[in-house]
Amino acid sequence: MMMMKANESSSLIVSLCVVVVLVMSGGGMGVADAVCSLTELEVCLPAMLFGQSPSRECCNKLNEQTPCFCEYMRNPSLRPYVDSPNATKIAAACGVAIPTCSIN
Repeated sequence: MMMMKANESSSLIVSLCVVVVLVMSGGGMGVADAVCSLTELEVCLPAMLFGQSPSRECCNKLNEQTPCFCEYMRNPSLRPYVDSPNATKIAAACGVAIPTCSIN
């Protein structure tokens, strides 16, 4: 297994969370009901970092974070992760459509 520095692990977690949010484009809860937390997407790290297939838990978390996706996209630090090829692959594998967000 490859060793990662703390900064790389944090970036990976952020990336994974963003990917999960990206994948979750249509959920049943409203933004007021969602808990927008990138750490909820840690379960998607293996898929994000190593190209593994996303787990059922990863897909579930992506769906839960769907209402938060545009918020994450508006954050310049998170946007590159959400727009990443791996995020797109994870979303497709989970059957989650990528939402269109206005970025101000």
